[in-house]
Amino acid sequence: MTVESVKPEAQIYADSELREPALAGGGAPLLGHGWKLVRDPLAFMAQLREHGDVVRLKLGPKTVYAVTTPALTGAMALSTDFKIDGPLWQSLEGLLGKEGVATANGPRHRRQRRTIQPAFRLDAIPAYGPIMEEEAHALTVRWRPGETIDCTSESFRVAVRIAARCLLRGDFMDERAERLCVALATVFRGMYRRMVIPAGPLYKLPLPANRKFNRALADLHLLVDEIVAERRASGQKPDDLLTALLEAKDENGEPIGEQEIHDQVVAILTPGSETVASTIMWLLQALAEHPEHADKVAAEVESVTGGRPVAFEDVRKLRHTNNVVVEAMRLRPAVWILTRRAVTDTQLGGYRIPAGADIVYSPYAIQRDARSYAAHLEFDPDRWLPERVKEVPKYAMSPFSVGNRKCPSDHFSMAQLTLITAAVAAKYRFEQVSGSNDTTRVGITLRPHNLLLRPVPR
Repeated sequence: MTVESVKPEAQIYADSELREPALAGGGAPLLGHGWKLVRDPLAFMAQLREHGDVVRLKLGPKTVYAVTTPALTGAMALSTDFKIDGPLWQSLEGLLGKEGVATANGPRHRRQRRTIQPAFRLDAIPAYGPIMEEEAHALTVRWRPGETIDCTSESFRVAVRIAARCLLRGDFMDERAERLCVALATVFRGMYRRMVIPAGPLYKLPLPANRKFNRALADLHLLVDEIVAERRASGQKPDDLLTALLEAKDENGEPIGEQEIHDQVVAILTPGSETVASTIMWLLQALAEHPEHADKVAAEVESVTGGRPVAFEDVRKLRHTNNVVVEAMRLRPAVWILTRRAVTDTQLGGYRIPAGADIVYSPYAIQRDARSYAAHLEFDPDRWLPERVKEVPKYAMSPFSVGNRKCPSDHFSMAQLTLITAAVAAKYRFEQVSGSNDTTRVGITLRPHNLLLRPVPR
């Protein structure tokens, strides 16, 4: 299950009571704490709470405020004093653009949410069920017992195909999924470096790493242009998200511009595919590492389906399977770092936050905090059972965020993740093979370095 949050009661502080957050130790000359965010970012973010609920960091010459507690991250997400901006979003603008729902603020963001929201309403999700079922079972048919599965390419393939077939009504085959997989791996790592080490001029030099990054970014945008051009050339107007975008109007009642259409498709296809694919990789890793829970998923599927192939209509009944998905997202969140920007002089938890200040926080650190979770590093899906979930503090598990920036595709994503997990676990056990590397690869998202599994029939 997911953990829903509510707005906490605001505490009023007088200006004289506001404190200056402590400066984290270990900064290096010129780079500040950027070198730690490159060298071992997950460990660095996880230890910041020891220094306070809000801590100052130095990224190059910039001061950034790190928020470390569930309550304050929830309060910030629900406050109008903060907006989507800061180092993360600035680094992502080269991919997502400035006119899509992921990076827009204010009236434009509200209009864009109204355009895309119908595609993700809870009552709209069952229409996607047959496609999700088909793609989930295609994985189990394509895999051969004893052969090695490249989990990176397979996870991207199914994530892209579901997004494209459900939301863009496109028959985008494996070649495009593979292009997206390869390009995103390069782009998201490069964007992370640009976020934590803001050395702008260096990234414009014709160095091999920069050329590789630029080629990958260009291919991503070319992929989106192909999708839009094919739809226009077809003359078709199916009832899907792409048609809604092509027919959308701006604040003045005029058709939205080509750049906004492009940026919206990027926001639909690219970050969603990256985060869902990364989560699928971690789910496969969890099934291999914790066979007792894989067996429990298989038994649950058998009890619900009676031996027939698992279907979309079964998803709501697969409670343990759903809890396995949530627990995998807790321990290995695809999106592990987020940023905001203060739009006015404000406060957070009694700490003074100046207008224009950048704020960073880590769902990874918050979701693994021993203050919030018993046996915090243990894979324990049963912590999401109704009788235990009350032990989890508000905002300590918000995999799709909260407030007006909550991911609109939360139900869509959970349905496909639960269905895929059920389908593969019901048919196979998994073993890691020689050459597999399931250590965490850090970019703007987290994924295993190179997860290779062998499926073993049940």
